[in-house]
Amino acid sequence: MSTLEIKNLHVEVETEQGAKEILRGVDLTINSGEIHAIMGPNGSGKSTLASTIAGHPAYEVTEGSVTLDGEDVLEMSVDERAKAGLFLAMQYPVEIPGVSMSNFLRTAKTAIDGEAPALRPWLKEVKGALEHLRIGEEFLQRNVNEGFSGGEKKRAEIMQLELLKPKFALLDETDSGLDVDALRIVSEGVNNAHQENGLGIMLITHYTRILRYIKPDFVHVFVNGKMADQGGPELADKLENEGYDSYLAAAAA
Repeated sequence: MSTLEIKNLHVEVETEQGAKEILRGVDLTINSGEIHAIMGPNGSGKSTLASTIAGHPAYEVTEGSVTLDGEDVLEMSVDERAKAGLFLAMQYPVEIPGVSMSNFLRTAKTAIDGEAPALRPWLKEVKGALEHLRIGEEFLQRNVNEGFSGGEKKRAEIMQLELLKPKFALLDETDSGLDVDALRIVSEGVNNAHQENGLGIMLITHYTRILRYIKPDFVHVFVNGKMADQGGPELADKLENEGYDSYLAAAAA
């Protein structure tokens, strides 16, 4: 059992007008095997939370803590966070020209584990991930995200998730830009990783449609950099029917 614990997290970002506080005291605990859906309107701080945990340099923590099994995540470099078991699936995956998916995946696995994976078992795992995500083997020879469609980029992210086997996955709007078929396939990949590895998941989304495929244990509503509400899966149904208006009104009062 592993635990990712966020306590009283305050985060700011530098803008042309000076420092702006984005997160205003966030508390959240995720245990192995749990799925936490983070929902809320645009600009509420959801992606900032994921990027801060992963170590994006643009975000400065001014107060609070993030720990993984008691270890101070905020004192770790980005690669140390990955080795400790954190994985970020980005909302907008970047292109890496000149680096094939095959080389990228094996290099990443080697960096995470500290040694190169044995070739035959590794190839078997890669083939299994390709099959789960309905990707042809030619995909491995393409450069990372270069010329990929939105759906291909998200499948590439989930392929990394399956192969790197982190303790916790931060999925930042993995459903954005996906059609119905791609959404189902990507969700199946997430569910496979969750079931096989006891993965803890923080799933950031605006919409409930992905929650039809990836069933959350907990739903949290973010508004104005704070947790405005939290509950079980039924809270997502409430948001589907009522939206965020009542939360926004309460935050503005």
